Amino acid sequence: MSRQSTFTAAVATMLGATLGGLLLWHTLCTHKRKALKSPKKSEPLPVEQLGPLELSTTAVQQSQPKPAHQPPSPPPRTQKRISVPTIEKLLLMPAMVVSSPEEWEEHWPSFQEDLTILPVLGLDCEWVKSMRVSIRGNESPVSLLQIATFTGRCMLVRLLAFRNAQLSLPKGLLQILRDAHVLKVGVGCYEDCKRLAQDHGLALVCTVDLRYLALRQRHAVLLNGLSLKSLAADLLHVTLDKSLELRCSNWEAEHLTEQQILYAACDAQVSISLFFYMLGFHSEPFILNEGEKAYSKLASCCQGLVDVPFRSRSKGEEGERRRKNRRSTVESPESGDQQVPDPRKNKCKPLGVGYSARKSPLYDNCFLHAPDGQPLCTCDKKKAKWYLDKGIGELISDDPFIVRLLFEPSGRPDSQKDYYLTAKENLCVVCGKAESYIRKNVVPHEYRRHFPAEMKDHNSHDILLLCTSCHAASNVYDGFLKQQLAEEFSAPQGCEEGVRMLEDSEKRRVRSAARALLSASNNMPDSRRDELLAVVRAFFCEKEEEENTEVTEEMLQSIANLETRIFNENYIPHGLKVVRAYSELGLRGLIDLERRWRQHFLSSMQPRFLPPLWSVDHNHEKYLRKYGKDLVINLN
Repeated sequence: MSRQSTFTAAVATMLGATLGGLLLWHTLCTHKRKALKSPKKSEPLPVEQLGPLELSTTAVQQSQPKPAHQPPSPPPRTQKRISVPTIEKLLLMPAMVVSSPEEWEEHWPSFQEDLTILPVLGLDCEWVKSMRVSIRGNESPVSLLQIATFTGRCMLVRLLAFRNAQLSLPKGLLQILRDAHVLKVGVGCYEDCKRLAQDHGLALVCTVDLRYLALRQRHAVLLNGLSLKSLAADLLHVTLDKSLELRCSNWEAEHLTEQQILYAACDAQVSISLFFYMLGFHSEPFILNEGEKAYSKLASCCQGLVDVPFRSRSKGEEGERRRKNRRSTVESPESGDQQVPDPRKNKCKPLGVGYSARKSPLYDNCFLHAPDGQPLCTCDKKKAKWYLDKGIGELISDDPFIVRLLFEPSGRPDSQKDYYLTAKENLCVVCGKAESYIRKNVVPHEYRRHFPAEMKDHNSHDILLLCTSCHAASNVYDGFLKQQLAEEFSAPQGCEEGVRMLEDSEKRRVRSAARALLSASNNMPDSRRDELLAVVRAFFCEKEEEENTEVTEEMLQSIANLETRIFNENYIPHGLKVVRAYSELGLRGLIDLERRWRQHFLSSMQPRFLPPLWSVDHNHEKYLRKYGKDLVINLN
């Protein structure tokens, strides 16, 4: 084709495309004009769903008039802001000593006004603690009741003054003590409640022990323990005078000294200040929305802690120490103050200090593989090397340490997403602390030891790592559930049925007499020595003609080493009784008990660093599939 023909064809193509475009544009414009003149029906637009209208602080413009038919907007919800005074201001409030109904009525109106705003009382008690009490074995009655409101107003009610003058206690006092909508907070306040009931017949309810709040608020650093003095120092930076001279002073004196009044008032004022501090109201005001009641808001923060006696790991040791002190005749004041132990005998320790931390990591994260290379489980390095030393395994890798078995294992994991195939970190599963950790049995050993072998062999799922502080806190919470189980299944922990060994009181009396004669016979009054010799002689000489037998030192030495304990034939361990009750429902019953303890750990400690695949229902489906729900439970 010639050059001219090619040019002509190109021009013709361009003209054709231009004309085609103009024609298409004209057609579209025509359809658009027709649509504007006679629009066709269309689907309705979706209506936006609006939420509730929020009022703004900006003014409404005049160009947007409000329709006459529109109802007026509801007024904004009002908030009541209550400022809680600082501890410094609380301690500046003078205490009022109340020894008569007239003195009570003088101060009660202002006190009652504070309670209508925030129904909380800081509470404490004082009584005489002396050598006389220790020897006779019965403590003096409560002589002073300290109560303080959130503003720091404090009344020191001299209960024995009312009793000695044969005066009835004020009705206002009786009402607030038994008012279930007034919280009473303090350290050992539940025990104070029992003493008040025993000594004065006072009914006191709605108590909250501050030690539980301190354990629950684990963001607080507790350096010196859980006594009132320690909590005040660690959280409020206030030093309380807990000297023996004040604690063991004469609280039944006709007139209290200024030091006694200050000491007693500080305990109640610090207690209520600690309460609001641990609830987070020390730095911001206490806010109540419209219609919200102060008691409901405060009680919700103390859920599960109202009227619960405090139980700690050291309770048994402390009780044993006190029992030894009562048996001793050494002239030293008895430490009846539950809040602050005698500093000469028991120094304060940080929470969890009494625990022995592990010296080596729990998880080495070594792996065992089957002969075909399938992962079987993780294990510690000592066990992995055992397979190598026995020649029944070969080393595949040093990092991570992997040993492949040279024999077919007895079992394989059902899935590759198995808890025992995951590497685990050596840190506290609650707070993440990477040192000073120890093992925690989620299901306590006293229950697990009675489980059938099918539910406890090769089962490390419920053994976790906790730091010493979290471990101590977890043990306290475990005490709650143990007590609940004890009540549900009549499985007491501390009465005769729950004690393996009983004490023969007669033998113990004879042994005490012999020891007293050996240690202090020369300094003992003649009448007392004859009384003790008669006790020893009666034990040795059963016949009347032998009543005048001489008691020798050899006889005293033998009786001093007399075994006074006897085996309790009615003994049934608490754990066995609980497991036995659950096992009546078969395998499902024991699964429920295991699940209950696991859920309790999650709810009480709220762990943030649990190993992957840790579950409340771990192995439960496997048990039911493998053994069946009708498995016969043989308890140990």
